[in-house]
Amino acid sequence: MQSIVNPRAIRALQKREKRFAEIIRLHGLPPSWSRPQGFESLAKIILEQQVSLESANAHFRKLKSALPAFVPEELLQLTDEQMRACQVSRQKTKYLRALAEAVLSEQLELHTLENLSEPEIRAQLTEIKGIGNWTADIYLMFCLQSPDIFPAGDIAVIQAARELFALDSKEAVIAQSEKWKPYRSLAAYLLWHSYLKKRNRNPVF
Repeated sequence: MQSIVNPRAIRALQKREKRFAEIIRLHGLPPSWSRPQGFESLAKIILEQQVSLESANAHFRKLKSALPAFVPEELLQLTDEQMRACQVSRQKTKYLRALAEAVLSEQLELHTLENLSEPEIRAQLTEIKGIGNWTADIYLMFCLQSPDIFPAGDIAVIQAARELFALDSKEAVIAQSEKWKPYRSLAAYLLWHSYLKKRNRNPVF
């Protein structure tokens, strides 16, 4: 599995859009953000929905410390009260339980996803309650290192692109991103990198 941040992709993307070269000149290359495939990583991405990465990391650490092992069987043993004590909302508790049940029933076989096409992976993931396109995008990029994903639901990516290209809407960013195929994941990594550096933030992905 090749990293999203690789020399060939960097050269090719810069040829398509010179302003990405400006990000690299100012801030260097983005980290090669990645996570292991599997239940734990997908659960963490669910916790990251619509909150800051810092908050999500804090909630994830509490949840992990409450479990003997971060596996579906153990997560389903936690009561609502125990989940609340880990600062997991009622809604995300439902989503995590739906994920755990899907894995245990083999409705979702996470270990086989890397053998499927991107549309097939997305279809399987989004069948699970609480997993939409943003969650699928992040799993595809971080865990499977899919090279051509543009997370249009990510506020930071959209904001960074609007700043870099002086665009006035999310729709304009999505249209612009078509020019970055088949390296849109790298483009997103560079946009995250720019967004974080401009704001002096360096959260752990």
